[in-house]
Amino acid sequence: MKLKYRLGALVLWLCSGLFTAQADIMTVEDLLAQLSAGEPGAKIDYGSDPLQFGELHVPEGDGPFPVVVFIHGGCWLAMYDITTTRPLAWALRDEGIAVWNLEYRRVGNPGGTYPGLLLDIGSGIDHVKTLATDYPLDVTQVVVMGHSAGGHLALWAGARAKIPSDHDLYLADPLLPAGVVALAPAAALTQLHQQGTCDNVIDRLMHGSPDEHPDRYAYVEPARMAPIGVRHTALMGVHDTDWTPFGEAYVTAARAIGDDTIERVMASESGHFEVINPNSTTWPLVLKAVRRYLQ
Repeated sequence: MKLKYRLGALVLWLCSGLFTAQADIMTVEDLLAQLSAGEPGAKIDYGSDPLQFGELHVPEGDGPFPVVVFIHGGCWLAMYDITTTRPLAWALRDEGIAVWNLEYRRVGNPGGTYPGLLLDIGSGIDHVKTLATDYPLDVTQVVVMGHSAGGHLALWAGARAKIPSDHDLYLADPLLPAGVVALAPAAALTQLHQQGTCDNVIDRLMHGSPDEHPDRYAYVEPARMAPIGVRHTALMGVHDTDWTPFGEAYVTAARAIGDDTIERVMASESGHFEVINPNSTTWPLVLKAVRRYLQ
């Protein structure tokens, strides 16, 4: 019953105007058809809340294996969860890469706004160090990757070394990735707030506007933290007309202040969801971006 509700919510989301239909661009049915392609990974808690968990997918063999920490999207909202990113996790696992697929509290969940949502992401990533004591994981080869809202969170995770020790979002000794891959990143929080995207989700996430809380946005919006301090890729779809402008806004702003570590990749056959579809023609670009940061 829960799965039926989640799939129904996803269909409503995709049909709500956030997804722009294009010829030969991935359809809702294409995305949903992937959900029965395999099993969840091992469910492991990184905190005490029921939503503070990840699914760990480890390749066969002795390892140690490089790790992708994956952060799902869905407008930072509670109704969208980890489910639709499992096919991506299975595909990376089959490439010899372990995947720590993070769930986290989101807007609509208790504690799922600032600072809780961000602290969940930080704690979940840092938990890779604990996982490596029980699983053959190489903590020196960790890539953080996220899609859409998760792309924003992946960029933020790459910049955590910049967070001062007296800030709400500070966690000691953060695991900093070798690289970040932001897929269709919804990174321009200021513009998203101005547009009232996803029923004013940024205002709800941040408890107000950039003018009201500049200290918060300073350590949550990637462009305000740029240069983020790690090499990273922003991979966006040419046909993703709803979300690519927000990724481009980040790239432009970061480069304008001298961040030369950004690899900008435009996928000519991609809308918003091809980037997380292992069966798409865009998938080789995703794999290439991940491997760029692995030895």
